[in-house]
Amino acid sequence: VEGVPPDIMGVGPVYAIPSALQKAKIGAKDVDIFEINEAFASQAYYCIRTLKLEEGKVNPNGGAIALGHPLGCTGARMVVTLLNEMRREGKRWGVVSMCV
Repeated sequence: VEGVPPDIMGVGPVYAIPSALQKAKIGAKDVDIFEINEAFASQAYYCIRTLKLEEGKVNPNGGAIALGHPLGCTGARMVVTLLNEMRREGKRWGVVSMCV
C-alpha cells in the first residue's frame, strides 16, 4: 500500500502503481487494464502522462467522471468495473489505483 500526504492528494497513482508493479514483478506494459480514480480530469491526466500509460488501457469504460463517484464505495465500484472488463475481454492483468 502506498499513498501521498493530503496536501498533494490526487497523485497517489504515480507512487502506488510503480510500487505495486515492482512487487508483482511485472511492468506497466504487462498490464491489460488500469482503473485509475478520477478525482478531477486534470489529476487523472497528470497520472496517465507521468506514468506513461497507454491511454487505451486506462478506464476503458469511463472513470468516475463518466460512471460516478459513489460516496464510500468508489474502490468497490472500480474493482468490479475492472474485473468485469477483464472477464469480458479475456484479460489477465489489471490495476486499480485510488487518487490519495
